[in-house]
Amino acid sequence: MKANAYSADCPTRQILDRVGDKWAVLILLLLRHEPLRFNQLRRDIEGISQKMLPQVLKSLERDGLVKRHAIATVPVTVEYSITPLGKTLATAVDPLRDWAERNLKDVLAAQRRYDAQRHAKAA
Repeated sequence: MKANAYSADCPTRQILDRVGDKWAVLILLLLRHEPLRFNQLRRDIEGISQKMLPQVLKSLERDGLVKRHAIATVPVTVEYSITPLGKTLATAVDPLRDWAERNLKDVLAAQRRYDAQRHAKAA
């Protein structure tokens, strides 16, 4: 089957869902520098819940983007690292993170203008 993201049944959409998931993107961007343990990821990514982090990590592992490594300690230590495939995705999405950081002020200003116009029309 030829990939066509505009087709309702194309598996490409599942990959785009992963790329559009802020938690997945943030995890990949952190892991591209070095492998990290679960609790370090939780500390570094403010706002991610104890429930959400393992769900996203499992999805990334299933997609071949992240590798999970259990270290035989008491208790077991789990470390996550990015795969070569994951590195290609991190390289592709990092410019989006950079764009968001560079243009944050303009986007927030546009939102305020939009909200003010909507509020004025409603009054």
